[in-house]
Amino acid sequence: MGRTYFLLAWTWTRAAAAYRASFALMVVFGVITGAMDLAAILVVFANTTTLAGFTREDVLFLYGAASVSFSVCDTFVGNLDRVSQHIKAGTLDTFLVRPAAAWIQIATDRFVPTRLGRIAQAVAVLAYAVAVLGVDWRRAWMIPVMVATGIVIFTALWTLAGAVQFALTDAPEVVNAFTYGTHQLSQYPLSIYARDLVRGVTYALPLAFVNWQPGLYVLGRDDPFGTPGFMRFLGPAAALVLALAAGLAWRQGIRHYRSTGS
Repeated sequence: MGRTYFLLAWTWTRAAAAYRASFALMVVFGVITGAMDLAAILVVFANTTTLAGFTREDVLFLYGAASVSFSVCDTFVGNLDRVSQHIKAGTLDTFLVRPAAAWIQIATDRFVPTRLGRIAQAVAVLAYAVAVLGVDWRRAWMIPVMVATGIVIFTALWTLAGAVQFALTDAPEVVNAFTYGTHQLSQYPLSIYARDLVRGVTYALPLAFVNWQPGLYVLGRDDPFGTPGFMRFLGPAAALVLALAAGLAWRQGIRHYRSTGS
């Protein structure tokens, strides 16, 4: 399965790299695009010293952790949001008859390697925040765990967004809410949002485990909403549950898909 993904992604990468100047410019453009969200945070802190009790470096840490996870998923599985386009064009049928999982084929279809620039930008911000904050290295083990957890959660959300399109083929705003909307929400401390919303993204849709709950542990801070301390360590379990649910939803979508006959 992993080998199939690599071969398909590599095919598109070689095609893109054939035009070296264009490839380089698109990588740079990816870095600039990712930096726009960072610029918004810097603008906020140009007018204040804290945001809901969090300093600029705290927020950059939360932003960096969420953005690394999101950028990885946007690069490697982001094309799952094109399911509805394939259904309407009739090209989904061709994926289903090939001897490879439809999920892998759709995820790698028109793979865009230049999005790697966004990953580099996010990693740089996270590294800067960790260095400036002087994170206690006894807690630093949580950083790779939270990034990996975030990757699984965002991948599951993209898979759910793809599965939804089997039923709603003309609802791009729903897909964007699952993917880009959740990323925007996770870029800032959840303490700036209403308590009910935070409960929803903790106990229903586990976005709080992308960077908020584990981030509080790394930063050595208490949860402003009084969530129990053990919640800091439940990210992998929450990611697993969401991944299983997303996998089930995807299989149901494939099972109930009706071919166009093309």
